[in-house]
Amino acid sequence: MGTLLHGVQLVDLTTRGDERGSFTETFRQEWFPGAPPIVQSNLSISRAGVLRGLHVHRRQADYWCWLDGTAFVALYDLREGSPTHRQAWTRVFDANESLVGLYIPNGVAHGFTALTDARLQYMVDGYFTGDDEQGFAWDDPEAAITWPVTDPVLSDRDREAGSLAEMLAAGGFALQD
Repeated sequence: MGTLLHGVQLVDLTTRGDERGSFTETFRQEWFPGAPPIVQSNLSISRAGVLRGLHVHRRQADYWCWLDGTAFVALYDLREGSPTHRQAWTRVFDANESLVGLYIPNGVAHGFTALTDARLQYMVDGYFTGDDEQGFAWDDPEAAITWPVTDPVLSDRDREAGSLAEMLAAGGFALQD
């Protein structure tokens, strides 16, 4: 688990329920003062055993809210000058127990593995273009993340991802304002 990475925020969401069901406010811009406005929302549906990541954005921040299922989330701080630079943080999110929002600043690599079938709503503060995102191998020893899986289901992109050292040596990763 470790210490929460600098700039990463967890928001305990309040659910109100009655005999009809429940209501949960999942996002408010005011929870993140000074952060750029959210401009796009996405839904990721993953089968149990799927691992997505590790991905990192130079300019884009993410806000994640697990809607259903259980997932193991891993973050790795790549921001030069951050007090948590080159540190990892992990946590299991179980949407059946409680809903939690997770704000991930740009420069923090992120990934997850679905421990059960899971649905993740994620919002971003920049439109997806593909040119802002890079990644490295989920099991890179330099990141030293202890994943709860050994043989996950991966996309071709994630399966072919190089090492963290290769990504950084290529010089393509530099944070941008």
